[in-house]
Amino acid sequence: MRIDAYVNSLVEEGVLLASAAEAAGTGADVPTCPGLQVRGLLRHTGMVHRWATVHVVHGHRDPQPDGGEPDLDGAELLAWFREGHTALVAALRAAPADLECWTFLPAPSPLAFWARRQAHETAVHRMDAEAATGAQLSGVSAEFALDGIDELLTGFHGRARSRVRTDHASVLRIRATDTTAGPGLAAPATPAAVWTVHLSKDAPPRTVRNDEGPADTELSGPPELLYATLWNRLPTEAVTLTGDPGPAAAWRELSGITWN
Repeated sequence: MRIDAYVNSLVEEGVLLASAAEAAGTGADVPTCPGLQVRGLLRHTGMVHRWATVHVVHGHRDPQPDGGEPDLDGAELLAWFREGHTALVAALRAAPADLECWTFLPAPSPLAFWARRQAHETAVHRMDAEAATGAQLSGVSAEFALDGIDELLTGFHGRARSRVRTDHASVLRIRATDTTAGPGLAAPATPAAVWTVHLSKDAPPRTVRNDEGPADTELSGPPELLYATLWNRLPTEAVTLTGDPGPAAAWRELSGITWN
């Protein structure tokens, strides 16, 4: 995806997140993150937005502290979130294409990294805010969903710190179909895409972008449903599971990205 497309997605996702949080109320529980309430979701995501902005604006070559979460609630917290989201969007749009700064996942450039990471960060937490309202999740484009699946599989879970391990070697295949989902999550048809995730007891997942060789388990479905499912924002039943359910259960249990 182009950097401007990421930034446009970030704009939309931030607006939707704030609107859903306002509708739910900051004291509402977030069912997709047990034990969390909307106020904690806003504080965390707003803090991450400001943390990203510091790296983009100042070009820090080393990771900077996040600045912590504010002791705000209600309308003040929502205003604080919206202010930080607006500042991040402005920073990304003003940043030079040759920006040099610290990153933590592979990307074509530091600017592409921060635009991509913050777009997906905000989209996933927008799902959390919508879940707190009890409403059906808003959709994302197939292109955005495929990009987010790839970032999750080859980026986050390509790192040694990934906690996804299985008692014995197994293969989990992720297949995005070219069909569309049902109402509320429907998106234009897109060509199929596939990833093969090699799981083991002693090493982080190893993902390749093909469907070569046998797989113990396959998760398949429309890109936007797979995106939400792999980020654990929809249940596994939202997509089609074939084969051994064990690797999918291990993913569900262990793939969460910790907040610190």
